Parts: sequence; structure tokens; C-alpha cells
Amino acid sequence: MAFRENLSRRKFLSGTGSALALTPMALNRFDPPMSMIAAAQSATIIKRKLGGTGLEIPIVSMGVMRADNPAVVQESYKLGVRLFDTSRRYQNGQNEQMVGDVIRKLGVRDQVCIQTKCSNFLPFKQSTAEQRKQWLLEDIDKSLSALQTDYVDIFLLHGPSIDELTDTGYRDALTEIKKQKKARHVGFATHMAQANQLNVAAKDGFFDTATVSFNFTNAQDTALLDAIRNAAKAGIGIVAMKTQAGGKDVDNTAALKWVLRHEEITTAIPGYMKVDHMKEDFSVASNLNYTDAEKKFLSGKNLQASVQFCKQCETCRPTCPNGVDIPTLMRTLMYAAKYGDFVYARATLDEISANVSLKNCADCSGCNAKCANYVSIANNIRDLKAMYL
Repeated sequence: MAFRENLSRRKFLSGTGSALALTPMALNRFDPPMSMIAAAQSATIIKRKLGGTGLEIPIVSMGVMRADNPAVVQESYKLGVRLFDTSRRYQNGQNEQMVGDVIRKLGVRDQVCIQTKCSNFLPFKQSTAEQRKQWLLEDIDKSLSALQTDYVDIFLLHGPSIDELTDTGYRDALTEIKKQKKARHVGFATHMAQANQLNVAAKDGFFDTATVSFNFTNAQDTALLDAIRNAAKAGIGIVAMKTQAGGKDVDNTAALKWVLRHEEITTAIPGYMKVDHMKEDFSVASNLNYTDAEKKFLSGKNLQASVQFCKQCETCRPTCPNGVDIPTLMRTLMYAAKYGDFVYARATLDEISANVSLKNCADCSGCNAKCANYVSIANNIRDLKAMYL
């Protein structure tokens, strides 16, 4: 199976049929002049309060998910980054270990915020609330061990459903985790049904923070924009991820500025793997005014169609005759094709229930699923089949 998977990847990466011909996203970045970056970095860094947590952090943080070089984490701290987002799901747990190693060696644990997330949830219908509580209590201990710390600043449920978001078992565990001071604050990270989840959280007041997928492709998504405002008004600290819409053919500073000009967003967690990209992203932390080039990019006539970013709105699901989990498949392709992270892509693919997985696409001669936005589902499914079937 491993040989076949590697062969499929090579075939995909070198094939002429895919518009995504990639090298692990090193990456189609619009490179601003270094003088502009240096000037921005010498200015005062903008900081915002994270909801009602009392934390005040720079508006640009680090999404560590794809980084595998400790020097990039270390240099990020030296540049001014103070919040590092990780998870035990990233790089089979090595991501947390790397973050913990760097922070320990720098001796700056009291000067940074660590945000991490739980690993996979227990099957909801096959477990009890008490089992889910105990699982989460054990889960954070594993993260703390990997991170080499007694506590994290923010502990998140990772991609919960509404049932998981409101589950008494998980909430009892999170309450106990805060009581034991293993996490200062608790929240959730969400990709799907975001507006609904934010509105639920704003209404019941249980969560301190929310990490949401948010970028310029959401410009007309009034439900999400209203939900973000609603949650922020309720005191929930909002962290933005997927801020550069996958990063392929994107002006990264323009994309980051678009997100951060929404003042309800406390900080963004762009994922980068190189020091130059770190400097580029952090250059916006002191100046959110658009350059002429950034304005031109954001005003592009076919911008959303060109980036092919799946907003996980789920309106495509009913259009698939086999009921396949298309949003998660689109996210899988983003991890593989735009991030070059085949390990996390494989893990995401494996999380899909068998009855709605990619294998259910195997007998289709053509894809009839429709996207309400601009994503070419049929082409993406074809590429996924080439890679994984």
C-alpha cells in the first residue's frame, strides 16, 4: 500500500493532467522587497487582546503545523512572535515536541503563549460521556509531556461537530483541565459549520477562544462575518487560520492584511516553514495599510476562482449521489497539493468514515457534485483518486 501511495504521489506531481503541479509550497509566494519587510519590522508591533482571556498578543502568530525546522520557531520568537499554535496530530506528535524543545532551550516559557489541540475524538455514538471525559483528560497530559510544560495557555477541541462542541463529557473534562491549571484557557478550532459553532459558543459562554478558518474568500460570507462579530462581542478571543487560502498563487501580505483589518480577529496563525516567509508574514504586524500591489491582487476579477479554496460550507454534500464527505476531501487535497504535507493529508483522509470516503467515488465515471462557490470538485476528486486509489 505504501509503495502504491508513493507511486500515486509521484504520478500526480509529475502528471500533465493536474493544474496543481507542485513543489512543497516553497512556493508561489509574491516576494515583497526586503527593504519593505525591514522597514515594517522596525516599527511598533500591533497587539490585541484575546477576548476576555487577559492575554495581549501580536496580531501575527505562528501556525507551526508544517514547520519541521526548530530554527524557524526560534527565529520567530526573536522576531516578535509570541503565540505558537500546534497539535499532537501534526507530524505524529513531533510538532509539539519541537515547539517544547525550542521554548525550553530559549528559557522563555513565561513570555510565550502555547496553543495546542486535542487529537482525534472518540466515536461519539460508541462512547459514553464519562469515557469521553477521561479520554480528553489523558489527551492533554500527553500534550503537556511532549511540550515539556506544566500547562498550556490555550487548549482546543480540534474540529468538533456540534455534538462534540456541546458534549457534557468533553466540557466536564475542559472544566477539570482549567481547574487543575493544565490549561489557562479553553476553546475550539473549527473548519465546518463555523457560523453555527461560533453562535452556539457566543450564546452559552463556555469557551474562551475560537480558532476559525478565515480569509479573503469569505468576503461575502455574511453569516460567518456576523458570527465572528457576535462571538467577539461575547468576549470570545478569535484566532484566524487558513488566512492565505492555501497559499498557492496568493499575495500573502495582502491576504494577511485583509484578515487582520477585521478588528474582531485578535491574531492570525499563518503556517510557514522558512525564515524568509516568516519575515514576510510578520512584516504586516506593524502596518495594515495596503500597498498598490496588494490592492491590485485583492481586486482581481477572478481571484476566488483562481485560488480554488474550499470554504467548507458543506453545500456540496447533497449534490453528491453517494453522499461523500466532499469538504474533508477538498481539505485533504489542500494539505497534499498546496502544502506538500502528504502525511497530514493521509491522516485527514483516514479520518473520513468508510461509508462517505474517497472509495465511494471509485465507481463514478464523472463527478456530479456541485460547488456553490468556485471549487472544481470533479478535478480535485480526479487528483485525489490518482494519489490515493
